[in-house]
Amino acid sequence: MQTFSKLLSITALTAYFILGLGPAVEAAQKTEFKVAWSIYVGWMPWGYAADHGIVKKWADKYGIKIDVTQFNDYVESMNQYTAGAFDAVTLTNMDGLSIPAAGGVDTTAVIVGDFSNGNDAVILKDKTSLAEIKGQNVNLVEYSVSHYLLARALESIKLTERDVKVVNTSDADMVAAYKTPDVTSVVTWNPLVSSILEDPSAKKVFDSSQVPGEIIDLMVANTDVLKDNPSFGKALAGIWYETAALMEADTPDGKAARETMGSASGTDLKGFEAQIAATKLFAKPADAVAFTVSQSLPKTMDLVRNFLFEKGLLGSGAPSADVVGIEMPDGKILGDSGNVKLRFTETYMKAAADGTL
Repeated sequence: MQTFSKLLSITALTAYFILGLGPAVEAAQKTEFKVAWSIYVGWMPWGYAADHGIVKKWADKYGIKIDVTQFNDYVESMNQYTAGAFDAVTLTNMDGLSIPAAGGVDTTAVIVGDFSNGNDAVILKDKTSLAEIKGQNVNLVEYSVSHYLLARALESIKLTERDVKVVNTSDADMVAAYKTPDVTSVVTWNPLVSSILEDPSAKKVFDSSQVPGEIIDLMVANTDVLKDNPSFGKALAGIWYETAALMEADTPDGKAARETMGSASGTDLKGFEAQIAATKLFAKPADAVAFTVSQSLPKTMDLVRNFLFEKGLLGSGAPSADVVGIEMPDGKILGDSGNVKLRFTETYMKAAADGTL
């Protein structure tokens, strides 16, 4: 089963600074664009759209060419975007802040596609209460959204990470690790969650539906490229909403699309639809706009930036969580207004909602 790591790569980020890799994306008008994506339920529409002519349809409408590349390694896709090899990439709100933004690449969220609404979970072996996690070793991908979910879960019962011991475990090893006697607690994401919960001993005690709207999946683009080429942003919005609507459609074509996306992600129709059920998908642009302009988003990004700062993931020697500025749709800024590197805008989603793409 194919999976990927929503991983905050300290090694990659450190290499970015040490090697002096700079964003090579040319900020000017152009006609050819490169988009990177990786396997996850909320990002499968991008691969489907590329394979079924939807990308070409919208690119042709704006007289441009869009090349869509699938990465099996999520971290590498972000690294390539950060280094300037791609104009846009799929990533989470947390990873967008910790890797390209903290790496100095001004990045704009073009599409707020979904948020995890149960896909990420804390699982205990033969225990039914989250409070029983105290004193346990917890296997997870360190500095990933799983790590963030653990922090939020512990906070909900007035515990901290000092009350457990985090054991860094690759997502590729997670299911096998759970089956060993020494592993009694894991935090991971689907489809691994579903696989682990097939074991009668596995009990889900907390999941991302209890912190709704905090683990957000995005399509982001280089801000300068977007500024000089707004048609690129419009094409991305057109691609996403046409394909997301098909993904949700209760029609033979919708079912066929879900079956194709499920197969491409290493599962079947039933498994893929179970993952969709644990995802709040913004298939309608008006819903995405409402979420993006809501007051919950600044609160979420404040939680995220403070988590990253505490883990040392906002750059070497960062004096505070304010080191990287985050601009909200209303123009308000979290952090350093002189170093804004992550931006949320409803512009392209609103154009889709208004029918002006």
